[in-house]
Amino acid sequence: MSSPEPIVAKGLGRQFGDNVVIEPLDVSVDRGQRVGIVGADGAGKTTLLQMLAGILDPTVGECRVLGFDTRREAKQVAAQIGYMSQGFTLYDRLSVKENLSFAARIRDVPDELYRERSERLLSMSGLGRFTDRPAAKLSGGMQKKLSLCTNLVHEPELLILDEPGLGVDPLSRRHLWTMLDRFRSQGLTMVVATSYMDEAERCDRILLLEQGRVLADGSQEELLRPAAGRVFTVNAGDTGRGLRELSGILAQIDSVHSVQWLPDHLRLVMNADIAENQLAELLPEGTHLAAAEPRLEDLFVLRTDRRAGEQQFPELARQDRGKEEGLVATGLSVRFGHFKAVDRVSFEAPSGELLALLGPNGAGKTTLIRALCGLVAIDEGNARVAGVSSGGGSTALRRQIGYMSQRFSLYLELTPWENLRFFANAYGLAGGAARAAIDWAREVTGLTDIPDKLTGDLSSALRQRLALACSLLHRPRVLFLDEPTSGVDPVARYRFWRVIRELAASGMTVLVTTHYLEEAAYCDRLALMLDGRLLAHGSRSSLNHSLGLEADATVEMLFTAAIEQAGTANSRALGP
Repeated sequence: MSSPEPIVAKGLGRQFGDNVVIEPLDVSVDRGQRVGIVGADGAGKTTLLQMLAGILDPTVGECRVLGFDTRREAKQVAAQIGYMSQGFTLYDRLSVKENLSFAARIRDVPDELYRERSERLLSMSGLGRFTDRPAAKLSGGMQKKLSLCTNLVHEPELLILDEPGLGVDPLSRRHLWTMLDRFRSQGLTMVVATSYMDEAERCDRILLLEQGRVLADGSQEELLRPAAGRVFTVNAGDTGRGLRELSGILAQIDSVHSVQWLPDHLRLVMNADIAENQLAELLPEGTHLAAAEPRLEDLFVLRTDRRAGEQQFPELARQDRGKEEGLVATGLSVRFGHFKAVDRVSFEAPSGELLALLGPNGAGKTTLIRALCGLVAIDEGNARVAGVSSGGGSTALRRQIGYMSQRFSLYLELTPWENLRFFANAYGLAGGAARAAIDWAREVTGLTDIPDKLTGDLSSALRQRLALACSLLHRPRVLFLDEPTSGVDPVARYRFWRVIRELAASGMTVLVTTHYLEEAAYCDRLALMLDGRLLAHGSRSSLNHSLGLEADATVEMLFTAAIEQAGTANSRALGP
């Protein structure tokens, strides 16, 4: 008798009150298969996973996991699977070893098997050197790997993962997926919800969810087939036009679905099949057009039926202020006791530059930003932001900067309007000046139809745009963005980066940190950090050349090569 299929769901649906989160759907997963579930914030990914795991009962339909009914036999399901949720699921005061031991005990893993499995898992994850460290003291990447180990110690037949790489730096994500690949080779079935398209690309099959409905289901090759011949790159050539003007022209063409504005070219996704020569006839004379390979992000934008880049932006006057009015850091160091979090960092970012600050967790990126903003003391060296010294956090400095922190710096119990009015007041704006600033920030960020409800009830994408609007109210000369698109879907990221490009084009200096390395391609230059030091700083093409990479090497390849050249034995970068 053959073993039951890992997952068979028929007519599975869920609603909360009158809100239908998952419309009735059929889904099955074959043994040993890795299935990726992608979708915008609020698409229903987590709800679907929780029903598959037997945590949440469906409103309609039925689901069998490993032969067990998830509604009537939830305990049997729980015993046979591993489920790794989005949030922190460890006991923060317990050590690595204690967390793993506890997970084994509640799964009834025999002592002799636990000893063998724990040794193997700790070695595989790189956590063997940290067995006595409390979970709360681990880095984000180490916590994710420990959580994965606790869900593998009983050797489940099915592993369900909800955003395993969210908020984790690229090197830690790579290590995490190396672990998953090893278990995949042993036949482990996996279902993974993710907002990272590079993670979805690792899956045998991809389900695209939109508002609780399955829009697409198939392999990456199958899903991308309809997008073939519909993706192009365009640069301004000798038209005399800038990319901003050219993108505005292209956005008015009915057959153009989306326009991505990158430092040296535009990327087009078309609504329908169109021959290259036909598209060329629609473009201004002198532009350079080339076909491009479609990506999962392109498919996402097309299939969700939301035109990306359609927003009309207000005219932003160009303000050329000179190099000294952007960012200048010279030998900047920050210490916490004996620990040097930022080590003699020097760089420049002139007015109007979009700079990506990249590095693993703990590299010093957030500390560097906070030092530039005057929020932590500079121990050595100096920095100037928009011509103002960063030392001391003066009122003059605060007037020049906007800061969107890694975690949304909004008051969730207030409405969006109340948040905007609060921050306007904090920037010294009142009366007509405050109303004009709010109207301008809403227009720039596309929040003209902002919902009238508590901020905590908004989607992540809307909170992101609201946080950006709040940081722009006083029209800062320099804008700091710390992981601004974490967990946000590709359509929202398209729109976000168009806004940032518009602001940079107006003369605003923008420094952004991101774990989505493909997003760094939007930036004019890259700065790579490791252990508080600046490893490299320059344009993508110049860094590829200096690192001995091909001209078209991805940002991930560049990032990895830079760190490896800095020393592959560095435990913080390449270890857990």
